Amino acid sequence: MKIVSVVGARPQFIKAAPVSKALRKAGHREILIHTGQHYDYGMSQVFFEELGISEPDTNLGVGSGPHGWQTGQMLMRIEEVLVKERPDWALVYGDTNSTLAGALAAVKLHIPLAHVEAGLRSFNREMPEEYNRVLTDHCSNLLFCPTQTAVGNLTKEGITHGVNLVGDTMYDAVLQFTEIAQKHSTILQALGLESKGYLLATLHRPYNTDVPENLKSVLAAFVEIREPIVFSVHPRTRQKIDEFGLDNPQSKIRNLQFIDPVG
Repeated sequence: MKIVSVVGARPQFIKAAPVSKALRKAGHREILIHTGQHYDYGMSQVFFEELGISEPDTNLGVGSGPHGWQTGQMLMRIEEVLVKERPDWALVYGDTNSTLAGALAAVKLHIPLAHVEAGLRSFNREMPEEYNRVLTDHCSNLLFCPTQTAVGNLTKEGITHGVNLVGDTMYDAVLQFTEIAQKHSTILQALGLESKGYLLATLHRPYNTDVPENLKSVLAAFVEIREPIVFSVHPRTRQKIDEFGLDNPQSKIRNLQFIDPVG
């Protein structure tokens, strides 16, 4: 069976790693499309290298941009690949613009669609991701849910056919790669930290980063924490800290270390 898988953002690379491995082991032919939604080394290529994911068959190179433009560009370019490949199934992950573009391209070409991480809901319609996940679920023929709650959400929306409770592929990836990370990772030594002796922070949702008061309040909260904090800073979050003229938090918060996104 030929399957076109669409990925484009950092979480999707992690979710796709165990699924892609299982598909290929079962003898299916997988065509991997990378939309280019996340594109620099630390947000993209490092995951293909460290998780052993096959290099994408096609990189659309869309990059960042306004939601409508980005989704439209992806939709057009994914459609071209689907017309060329004529797969038996299209497979999408999560709730990004890459997810929605892949779903719409497939359904308009009458290609059966499978959605990994189906049924999740924030019930916050101010989040673009909420529209992406709801619309994708309603386009899908097979829906792979990580939790029973997700199954229940779909039932409430009238989706009962093709629904499968399968667990979280992100957790599968953790189980698959924990031993490798423990053997080869040197980041704790590099940061002067001990296992379980620190807190890890990350921040990238627009609600938290795009409103100056919200971002400032999160950074201020770090002051109240005594434990060492490792802040893996998303490129857009770092940009917003500079854009809003917020003082470098590291200079004020003694126990805070900034690091770039990591694999």
